[in-house]
Amino acid sequence: MIRVENLHKHFGGFHAVDGASLDIAKGSITGLIGPNGAGKSTLFNVIAGVHKPTSGRVTMAGEDITGLKPHELFHKGLLRTFQIAHEFPTMTVRENLMMVPSGQSGETLWNAWFGRGRIAEEEAALLKKADEVLDFLTISHLKDERAGNLSGGQKKLLELGRTMMVEAKIVFLDEVGAGVNRTLLNTIGDAIVRLNKERGYTFCVIEHDMDFIGRLCDPVIVMAEGKVLAEGSPATIMQNEAVIEAYLGRGLKNKIKAEAQQ
Repeated sequence: MIRVENLHKHFGGFHAVDGASLDIAKGSITGLIGPNGAGKSTLFNVIAGVHKPTSGRVTMAGEDITGLKPHELFHKGLLRTFQIAHEFPTMTVRENLMMVPSGQSGETLWNAWFGRGRIAEEEAALLKKADEVLDFLTISHLKDERAGNLSGGQKKLLELGRTMMVEAKIVFLDEVGAGVNRTLLNTIGDAIVRLNKERGYTFCVIEHDMDFIGRLCDPVIVMAEGKVLAEGSPATIMQNEAVIEAYLGRGLKNKIKAEAQQ
């Protein structure tokens, strides 16, 4: 679905992404891991149109999307979670969901005056869809809660729900577990798996929690120093010597191995 070919992104003399090539298959939940500074978030930013690449190519379902702006990619069904604005804190959870879809009839003055019946129908359809999303994410009990009162994990669920309102094809999730307790992280993980299996969503996930990645993702892609270091199943990646060294450094890796042999 997404193919990245020999991608480079330089900031002055710093090569944040340095010749990365990878594929994200349609219908997969692909994990992207690596030590801090590996280039993961920059790669996400280039794919999602936040940064233009220095060189290289990105395609989606065979179409060249290199350098397209975020709103153009949004309309093609490619979303990065932060692209959808942060929650409106004084609005309810349900209202936040209903704010996402674009292209509604009421957005033009003509339709506002002469298309009131159609506008009412669209609002009713949006309300129904929002309630379905809340049910799917098991947060219906929060529908009338102000979004600003939600916990960090609940806000992540709301953010995931907002991607559902626009029928995304592929969603890039960056640090989904940051500031989220284990119970809510498992709930988010369950929702991602259900969206993948039941609705065909494709996901690419950056996350430092290896238990979360191992439970959710296959394949897992490892980046280090702006390059793709390894790719494979979670079990294969966990045993890869180059991956262990990239995370721990050669000295610490050898120390751990020596202690294990004693």
